[in-house]
Amino acid sequence: MSASVRLLVISLATLVVAYGGLCLALYFFQARLVYFPGPASSEDPARWVPGARTVELDTSDGVRLSAWLLPAPEPRGALVFCHGNAGTIADRLPSGAALVEMGWTVLLFDYRGYGASAGEPSEEGTYRDAEAAYDWLVREAGFEPSRIAVYGESLGGGVAIELALRRPVAAVIAEATFTSLPDMGAALYPFLPVRTLARLSYDNHAKLPRLAAPVLLVHSPADEIVPFAHAERNLQVVREPRRLLRTGGHHNDGGFLFRPECRAEVSGFLEQALASARRDV
Repeated sequence: MSASVRLLVISLATLVVAYGGLCLALYFFQARLVYFPGPASSEDPARWVPGARTVELDTSDGVRLSAWLLPAPEPRGALVFCHGNAGTIADRLPSGAALVEMGWTVLLFDYRGYGASAGEPSEEGTYRDAEAAYDWLVREAGFEPSRIAVYGESLGGGVAIELALRRPVAAVIAEATFTSLPDMGAALYPFLPVRTLARLSYDNHAKLPRLAAPVLLVHSPADEIVPFAHAERNLQVVREPRRLLRTGGHHNDGGFLFRPECRAEVSGFLEQALASARRDV
């Protein structure tokens, strides 16, 4: 074997080993590419919403979660708030306060491993965390299921959708939410067999047709992280009544808070869904 052929063989073998190592790293450490928990915050939620307080939630698998209850003076209903994959509930206080202004008591909770919550994040773990938030609103706060809605942003949209399959809810709002995590990964890493290696799914596109509650999808055409096409694809499989609200700004620019008319649209959707849920009881 000539020196040049030997060098070529060694180079190809090195590339194969490196590629295999990259695939193994993606398979075993993909949770680190998805979850970006922030530290516990010293923020006082009462600065945003009078009477707001800290509560603790216990999940079905024994994990203690930190949460904030943001009470509306005369609540129309309660809303489980499932935040995105980065930061903590402290970063979602503006959104929570806006929903309280609409007349909804809001329960902001941190997933396991986020903020002051115990444990390590996982897909099933985030689903159990949302269940714990919902169950607390029913058991401790006394809200009927027909008066509970769920809101999720980005990754939290997937958590909200799964919660609506596991518990009865009056409405589902999913903002800046993707079709599935493998779809996102395949677009970000086209040179890797992401769909084969994916251990985390959040397959919203497959779950949305099964939802019985009204669904509002909220998305900005300018979203640079989750393309607007994901919202369009998701809308195609949602049952009626369904809506797609086009907002403005980038992925982290405020979403439905970005424009007053978008706030009004969200408020109107919740009101209509609540009225429908009461009729069905």
